[in-house]
Amino acid sequence: MLEQVEIAAKYSGYIDRQRDEVERSAHYESLKLPADLDYGQVTALSIEVRQKLQKHRPETLGQASRISGVTPAAISLLLIHLKKGGFKGFARAEEGAAA
Repeated sequence: MLEQVEIAAKYSGYIDRQRDEVERSAHYESLKLPADLDYGQVTALSIEVRQKLQKHRPETLGQASRISGVTPAAISLLLIHLKKGGFKGFARAEEGAAA
């Protein structure tokens, strides 16, 4: 019993981070990307990432996050671009997913 408590205490931070990551991934799956999004205009992204997104045309932020070479940082930058750009339906979809 004591050993289980020690293990739980020792790994609680790691477990919390993993839980947060799972929740974030699920949230990204519900965020639809605009079909007409021109990734070439997202200048914060590297040219390589823009090309990959343009080629694959992911439907959701979750799909974009699973493209090889598209880093978590790139996903964050794409999310910021979409929020700042006020893309139709994007903010609404995000609010609905967060609720």
